Amino acid sequence: MPIVRKLYIIIMTIVLFVSTACELKLKQYGEDSPSSLVEVQRYDRLQSRYLTTGDFSALQQMNIEFPMETRTLIEDVLRIGDVNDPEINSKFLNFYQDTILQSLIADAELQYASMTDINKQFSDAFKKLQKMFPSMKLPIVYSQIGALDQSVIIGNNSIGISLDKYLGNDYPLYRRFYSEEQRRLMTREYIVPDCMSFYILSMYPLKNYENRTQYERDLHMGKIMWAVNKLLGRKIFNTKFTAIVDNYAKKNSKMSVMDILESDNF
Repeated sequence: MPIVRKLYIIIMTIVLFVSTACELKLKQYGEDSPSSLVEVQRYDRLQSRYLTTGDFSALQQMNIEFPMETRTLIEDVLRIGDVNDPEINSKFLNFYQDTILQSLIADAELQYASMTDINKQFSDAFKKLQKMFPSMKLPIVYSQIGALDQSVIIGNNSIGISLDKYLGNDYPLYRRFYSEEQRRLMTREYIVPDCMSFYILSMYPLKNYENRTQYERDLHMGKIMWAVNKLLGRKIFNTKFTAIVDNYAKKNSKMSVMDILESDNF
């Protein structure tokens, strides 16, 4: 399956998952100074405490401080039951007792002991995005361990990052489940580009998707990826469709990024 098509299918699926309200949270688990525009909320640390030690206080914090994230993880990502099920806490804990998942938790916590670099990348990207879209409200960004399910979750102005999907292209476990091309994208360097792609796609979904040709779908993803390249100031995504959009933008230099994203005149 082409990467651009897979990216679109994932976002179209996960954007439907989240339907509850998202409240702004205090930056209790970040590493950066208060001047950071965007700081990843370390939900994964609470998750790790509960799932590796059974610390009930960590679960309480998850439910009180991150209710939407917990519901989304349990009901929509893991799909292990209803968050209001009296037995859901034990189901949640038991699900992650698999040795593979315990290894993923430990390795993710080790690799992402600090996310200062990622916080800076997010802050820089959203500063530029706010200039492009002045009325845009900044999303909440949080990290989790998603049991090798979705890489990124978008919904209700929030972005969830599954750190277990970004442990490096040479991560031993990945070789059992993913192709070389898939593993190439499962690195720390792709966290912010992926998140910005999913987020912009949620802002600009392809209208009438089901009735579009594959070429139109791929071209739309090319526009999203081209916009992310512009946003990050480097060519992260390089496909024939980003090249088509880039050529179109050069020929129509007066068009803004928003104009390009809204245009079908390619």
